[in-house]
Amino acid sequence: MKRLEPTEVFKALSNEARLQILEWLKDPQAYFGPQGGVELIEVGVCVSQITAKLNMTQSTTSQYLSVLQRAGLIHATRIGKWTYYKRDEEAIQAIASYIQKDL
Repeated sequence: MKRLEPTEVFKALSNEARLQILEWLKDPQAYFGPQGGVELIEVGVCVSQITAKLNMTQSTTSQYLSVLQRAGLIHATRIGKWTYYKRDEEAIQAIASYIQKDL
């Protein structure tokens, strides 16, 4: 796992929509429907489903996902022309530990 930069993580978490994305990705089966045979647990959630749920443009959604990915909170998997996003649970635990121990 890459080293998390707390400042980048906190910047990523400072937006309500990005927080919402992380919440949805915590339990994708509860928030997203089937996605063409791709297993949500294994791969993640397609950007188009996240875009629809946010009710925003795909470019805005992609920008939000990029911020979360640069902060190390999610990772992307590309399958064909689709990109799927999944939370990085180790990174989230690391930032929680940082808050608990160092702040």
